[in-house]
Amino acid sequence: MGKTKITKKEYRIHNKSDKPDNIVEKENQIYLECEKIEEELPRFLRQYFVYLKGNILPMSRLAYLRDVRFFFNYLISETDLTKAQSAKDITVSEIDNIRASDINLFIDYCRKYTVDEGDSIVVYENSNKTLARKKSSISVLFKQLYRDGLIKENITDGFDPIRVPKPGEKEIKALQDDEVMIMLDAVTTGSHLTEHEKKYWEKTKLRDKAILVLFLTYGLRLSELEQLNISSFNFSRGDFKIYRKRGKESTMPINRSVEIVVKDYIDNERNPEASDEEALFLSLQGKRITSRAIRDLVKKYTSIALSTSRKDGYSPHKLRATAATSLIGRGNSIYDVQALLDHEQVTTTQLYASHKINVKRDLVNDMEWELERKEDN
Repeated sequence: MGKTKITKKEYRIHNKSDKPDNIVEKENQIYLECEKIEEELPRFLRQYFVYLKGNILPMSRLAYLRDVRFFFNYLISETDLTKAQSAKDITVSEIDNIRASDINLFIDYCRKYTVDEGDSIVVYENSNKTLARKKSSISVLFKQLYRDGLIKENITDGFDPIRVPKPGEKEIKALQDDEVMIMLDAVTTGSHLTEHEKKYWEKTKLRDKAILVLFLTYGLRLSELEQLNISSFNFSRGDFKIYRKRGKESTMPINRSVEIVVKDYIDNERNPEASDEEALFLSLQGKRITSRAIRDLVKKYTSIALSTSRKDGYSPHKLRATAATSLIGRGNSIYDVQALLDHEQVTTTQLYASHKINVKRDLVNDMEWELERKEDN
């Protein structure tokens, strides 16, 4: 008897909502990845899965599930707290025997660990912010198991605190206005690009400029820009639509600069016969540009503005910070800037208000000890 070949079914979007198909498809990809991880974990975690699904944003849900899977695999490979050979086989009684000190050891392990990938050994090192999220993932897990009566104690009170920098402790990185002009000049003229980079620049300069101007004008998140479609823009009405975190939809006004660069790209560079007809920003292969490609081009042009190496250029999030500091520096209301950038709390926007780009320079310019000494002499 021959084997029956099982073909993988293709997902089709049957979209009755107002959201574009690419947004619905992205949400479905996250949903499917979450479901796949849940299948790798024990059945007694079902109530935890339900809690995450109903209370946590999709990307956070995915991050929590990855953390829990990593924790269960850590129990198998690095401890004697379970006899299981796979995460799915770990029992609730083994979880019930875990103490707070075991979790603290896990968090310490996460600070820096190695993974043997066959041809190389990769060293992973996590920041306190990432450690805090991992701790949160495990805390929610144990609290949920305790509420469900699956474990006898809520051990989360014994978890060691992880110090994450308070708002304002970390200096905000953003481009100054003169650096923005250097960057826009580079993408317009190709100045300071290598000969290899110029070959690609000739084909993508209008696209790259439109991307940079959108980041700088609206402080868009990377995902918000990546998901833009041709149909997102209504030039006759002077606005465009974006889809934000928490499933929110926002309509943004188009200013003259944005209209010029986006229309220039659509009319003179974007391939109208591309395989992805809906996507606004395309790769050279005619597909929707990836997050990684956007990060790379932002790093490239910001590194020129900063006169640094390509790897030390800024991320798209720092262009979001640039938009915030520039808007506030021009005297705009902090609450208006909060609404434009979609900050959940105004305290986040206040960080940019307190970040005066030139304040340090102004202070030290008043302390020219050596120049004053020479003048006195």
